[in-house]
Amino acid sequence: MTGSPSVDPPAEGTTEVLLHRLDAELPVPSYAHPGDAGADLYSAEDVELSPGERAVVGTGIAIALPEGYAAFVHPRSGLAARHGVTMVNAPGTVDAGYRGEIKVTLINTDAKEPFRLRRGDRVAQLVLQRVERAAFREVGDLPRSARGAGGFGSTGR
Repeated sequence: MTGSPSVDPPAEGTTEVLLHRLDAELPVPSYAHPGDAGADLYSAEDVELSPGERAVVGTGIAIALPEGYAAFVHPRSGLAARHGVTMVNAPGTVDAGYRGEIKVTLINTDAKEPFRLRRGDRVAQLVLQRVERAAFREVGDLPRSARGAGGFGSTGR
């Protein structure tokens, strides 16, 4: 018999995401705890980041999202808090039509210490969300709101 292997349907309350392993030795994304919003992504390579240096790190996976969904690649809070390593493009957006490898753009914000990431280390987390498409309609003036045009810290004054 040829074709795809049979798989059980996704559990209730989950959305099926097709996944292609580009590196069979790495784990597939997984949730560390029940109720976690983000599934861990793993580094496909060893990387050393000097202070202030950035690198694009592969995860060894590609996915196919259902229409109406996007996945967002978020930094791992532990890397940021303990090592000063975060993402340059946070969150990174994975559109439903993208089929390439998911990659993470890391930066070492520590002013003194280099950071070493090993192949197979957790590098980021992937959050799946339903997204709406907007129908943009140009108008001469926008309706008033309590906030108005205040931004970039205006609510903290």
